[in-house]
Amino acid sequence: MTELPFATITELARAIRGGEIGPVELTEKLLDRIGGLDGKLHAFIGLTAERAMDEARAAEAALARGDDLGPLHGIPYAAKDLFDVAGEATTAGTHLLTDNIAAADCAAVRRLAAAGMVLLGKTHTVQFAATIIGINHDQGTPHNPWHAEPHVPGGSSSGSGVAVGGGLAPMALGTDTGGSVRAPSSLCGTVGLKTTVGRVSRAGVYPLSWTLDSVGPLTRSVEDAALVYQALRGFDADDDTTLHLPEQDVLANLKSGVQGLRLAFGETMFFDDLDPEVEAAVRASGAVFRELGATVDGIELPEAAATREIPDRLAGIAVEAYHYNRRLLDDHADELDPVILWLALGKEMAAPDYFALLRRRAELRRAIIERLRDVDALLVPTTPMPARPVALVDADPASHDAHARPYARNTSTGNFLNLCAVSLPCGFTNDGLPIGLMIYAKPYHEEMALRVAHAYEQATDWHFRRPDLSWAS
Repeated sequence: MTELPFATITELARAIRGGEIGPVELTEKLLDRIGGLDGKLHAFIGLTAERAMDEARAAEAALARGDDLGPLHGIPYAAKDLFDVAGEATTAGTHLLTDNIAAADCAAVRRLAAAGMVLLGKTHTVQFAATIIGINHDQGTPHNPWHAEPHVPGGSSSGSGVAVGGGLAPMALGTDTGGSVRAPSSLCGTVGLKTTVGRVSRAGVYPLSWTLDSVGPLTRSVEDAALVYQALRGFDADDDTTLHLPEQDVLANLKSGVQGLRLAFGETMFFDDLDPEVEAAVRASGAVFRELGATVDGIELPEAAATREIPDRLAGIAVEAYHYNRRLLDDHADELDPVILWLALGKEMAAPDYFALLRRRAELRRAIIERLRDVDALLVPTTPMPARPVALVDADPASHDAHARPYARNTSTGNFLNLCAVSLPCGFTNDGLPIGLMIYAKPYHEEMALRVAHAYEQATDWHFRRPDLSWAS
């Protein structure tokens, strides 16, 4: 097994069944590690230690009885502080919601509990999940584990990215509205799965945009992401976007490779204005896939470029977010993080304009499916640049805004077009910072995105790299 703090779910499951470690000992060790490192990493807003130990003891007792719930049984994880956890506050990144105590677990947490997983605690997020850089001026910004100097972790699932990237948990739940799973995955060197809206229930998850929000895991391997997705996905009467979607087994062909598949670099918008090290690393993935038997070429994607030309594209998110957060935005704006106050623009958009935006989005979604009819997956950079120092990005509001746009460009396009995606490491900069490759697949084709990502991961060794956390000890 890989060194414990960075072992994958698959490795931990094998070790548990081989008697090398039990759920109780594993949970204790991770809680100890969090206690030793999170003062610097700041991934967790709060631990659920008592619950974690109760769940670990229950998992261990069940295994001793011969009741094995599957590969997630006894595996600890963390949840972004948008996910309701019974008896815990869902603060959505603001002190104004510290009394927002959840009466019950959200659907995702319930499903993972049913699979035998152990909840360690809740991770930091950007206020209302409303920006992609990962900075929170209220509750604090998690520290990207790949550099001693504070670098941005990516958001809004910032704490989840740092928890997995820093070896505090083998998996953490995130949400993705414009890249909030994939950006922290890219910048913190993990795997992140952005699911198609409707695949995983959002019931009990604090919303940003009801039409764009999705739930997905951040993990240390593609197989781990597939295992967690398999437990999460499926119908839920409390989230009507999940209605009438067939069950999907993403494990059946996960290891089938890419022989005979057609992959394409998404040109040209996705590759505009890239950091040179990012472009080199992502383009180099083409040679790997060709060696594995795939056809790799390029394809022009005018639909992607068209999403950037819609003037009201962000206003639609603001409308939906303002509906949910109206009281806080109207009555407590002076207590909110300035970087999220753009959500107040939601009250200014006219209903006909909002409807026109939804129709335009639907048109482009139909067009991209037709464009990708003969393409199995797209290859693009997750973020156009690696993590930058917090002092640079957050020097002033103008600097924050100037960085937010490029960090979100490639990821938010996929949300707008309702594509599913996997981000995984494909290289490192000369400064030792991770670079993410994003694999887009058509809507509801998570099995293809994961299959292509798994083939690349197994042919490379980027996922074996570990951050040097001596500075955090």
